[in-house]
Amino acid sequence: MRFELKKTVVLVGMMGAGKTAVGRALAQMLGVPFLDSDAEIEKAADRSIAEIFERDGEPFFRQKESQVIERLLDEERGILSTGGGAYLAKGNREMISDKGVAVWLDADIDLLWSRVRHKDTRPLLRTPEPRKTLEEIFAARVPLYSLADLPVKTESEFSIEQTAERVLEVLKTRPDVLKEK
Repeated sequence: MRFELKKTVVLVGMMGAGKTAVGRALAQMLGVPFLDSDAEIEKAADRSIAEIFERDGEPFFRQKESQVIERLLDEERGILSTGGGAYLAKGNREMISDKGVAVWLDADIDLLWSRVRHKDTRPLLRTPEPRKTLEEIFAARVPLYSLADLPVKTESEFSIEQTAERVLEVLKTRPDVLKEK
């Protein structure tokens, strides 16, 4: 089955929810470009997100993140994976809904922890109690993620492809976003 993507699909959610992996799989299924705002920021800055946080601080990073998301939404239609904090800013939420569609990959705290606990690339989890920090971030962010246009529950027993299929099924309910050819 062939589809026409009419708006960029912006994946939002917590670190570890699968935005990048599911985004790549979904882009491949639809035959559209995969875009990653964090990768674009790293490329432009010639340093990692963690290094940007350390050197320039989170406010600077968030400003650059908004600029990159806007550029990606304006330049090319595809599947856009964003950083976990991108959807928190009201301006980003409005921009994403105006120019694309926000899909929240809704993963529970245990699944998130199982995916991020062994990674040291998460600057916000560089604390004495990273699980507790993750739980606090989760509690603060979920009310904002729930404002996304389309929620998709992720499950630990689902493969990346199965989760991408779930997203595709939800997108099919929005003919303004995805149209069957």
